[in-house]
Amino acid sequence: MPNRRFADGEVVMGRWPGSVLYYEVQVTSYNDVSHLYTVKYKDGTELELKESDIRSQSSFKHRKSQSSSSSPSRRSTSRSRSRSPGRPAKGRRRSSSQSREHKDDKKKTIQETNLALLKPSENNTRRYNGEPDSTERNDTSCIILEQKLKPDLEIERVLEQCSLRPRKEEKKKEEIYSEKKILETIKTIEKASPKTKELEFGGRIGTFILIFFLPATVLYLLLMCKQDDPSLMNFPPPLPALESLWEARVFGVFLLWFFLQALFYLLPIGKVVEGLPLSNGRKLQYQINGFYAFLLTAAAIGTLLYFQFELHYLYDHFMQFAVSAAAFSLGLSIYLYIRSLKAPEEEIAPGGNSGYFVYDFFTGHELNPRIGSFDLKYFCELRPGLIGWVVINLAMLLAEMKIHNQSMPSLSMILVNSFQLLYVVDALWNEEAILTTMDITHDGFGFMLAFGDLVWVPFVYSLQAYYLVGHPTAISWPVAAAITALNCIGYYIFRSANSQKNNFRRNPADPKLAYLKFIPTATGKGLLVTGWWGFVRHPNYLGDIIMALAWSLPCGFNHILPYFYVIYFICLLVHREARDEHHCKQKYGLAWERYCQRVPYRIFPYIY
Repeated sequence: MPNRRFADGEVVMGRWPGSVLYYEVQVTSYNDVSHLYTVKYKDGTELELKESDIRSQSSFKHRKSQSSSSSPSRRSTSRSRSRSPGRPAKGRRRSSSQSREHKDDKKKTIQETNLALLKPSENNTRRYNGEPDSTERNDTSCIILEQKLKPDLEIERVLEQCSLRPRKEEKKKEEIYSEKKILETIKTIEKASPKTKELEFGGRIGTFILIFFLPATVLYLLLMCKQDDPSLMNFPPPLPALESLWEARVFGVFLLWFFLQALFYLLPIGKVVEGLPLSNGRKLQYQINGFYAFLLTAAAIGTLLYFQFELHYLYDHFMQFAVSAAAFSLGLSIYLYIRSLKAPEEEIAPGGNSGYFVYDFFTGHELNPRIGSFDLKYFCELRPGLIGWVVINLAMLLAEMKIHNQSMPSLSMILVNSFQLLYVVDALWNEEAILTTMDITHDGFGFMLAFGDLVWVPFVYSLQAYYLVGHPTAISWPVAAAITALNCIGYYIFRSANSQKNNFRRNPADPKLAYLKFIPTATGKGLLVTGWWGFVRHPNYLGDIIMALAWSLPCGFNHILPYFYVIYFICLLVHREARDEHHCKQKYGLAWERYCQRVPYRIFPYIY
């Protein structure tokens, strides 16, 4: 076993992954198996580095040249007047104006070098997370660049000693050459895309199982709802014939629905906004017209009902629609993965770049797949599935009235439809807020999101309405009023918490937000410690869970099946909170630790 070179607690210089920049780090541990050092940067970020990416501090001593020569590579402290590549030929004296001009140019070049190199680096250690700005200047990047470019420049200068070209031409060529080298270095830094080392969802095995488990779960839930006694004791439910699960006409209707929503998305209505900066600094543009698409869809559905179209056709072929959506999402996922293999490095999702086919296929390899200006992930996130959820609920309401010969839908069905309609309309009205979520900024577009958006949301989230068609539940007006109050409380927490966060992100200097206190971070963002975000770390999740419970209560307590949504949603949000926690700890470092001390509870106050 090779001997380790650096001891625990030793302060050294560690290379930032994907760049040529070295920063001061402290060695915390060493893995004898992988031979990797765990180091901690000044902002609290912990990474594993190879020994070749670590250097002692003595190798980064600042050199102070007292020579009047303009050559940055001279090491001699001698005041010799011997000729250098930066000095005029023998017998020619440089005027004082030329000397001043040369010094100014040299200073300008070094400043531009520092600025150019610091720009691609998102995690700048000049500013500590949650701490005041340091007045100490970090010129490490300039030293590294000088060491990296020195051999090529030395060869060029030796050749220039024998050149008889004028000084102005010589100086111009050297500036162009240096600038070209700097740009090449920056391009290398920008293109670097780190591999995904920490695998989620159980890694390769877990994601492989989920690809089959998720469709099976949807099939199981829908089959159980069709049973007279949807008890867990009646497992497994009788399986239908395979030929009954597929119908070409149903698949055609689903395609018509998908492309109709795509047409509404492409309409030049609504505003265009920019998303958050990508890893290369570029901002994508998004068409915000989801609410208009919802109104157009409502007009289209109203027209169909006016001409006496039987919307309960959805209920009669509900299982076939679910299978059609699952088949389409699988085909879309295959297309997304194939096209992601040719995507540029800077467009690869940070969480879907493991190099393992199954894992990257599930989580999504490409961050923002687009066909022209048509953003596939953003479109699927809100349009076909979310608006389809409302249409399915309406179809279940009409099916209940027809099957039970009712002139009015039941009070339970009205509550479920109303609560979930409010939720969808709120999401579409505040469509711009989704641009800051993890789904858009971090997760790639693969099977997980494609299946979730097109199958899981419309066919699982509508489970309560589907259940009530076959298992009507009568509730009294006082109970309905109590459930409505609970939903309103959850919605108020959910909406006010999200509004606080979104308004603060959009304009932290807004005088209306002056009452909010926050912890500054090195990324330029602040972590709110007052308002809802000083109550728990994820108050929007708390509101979401309260609403989910209110959606299930109208179904009564005869069976646990309609409560699958709230149980699943708690598990989902706890898992997502853990992902957020890990991501924020890496991103904000010490500032996040301070935030957790100020706000100890994650979702449920005084519980979790």
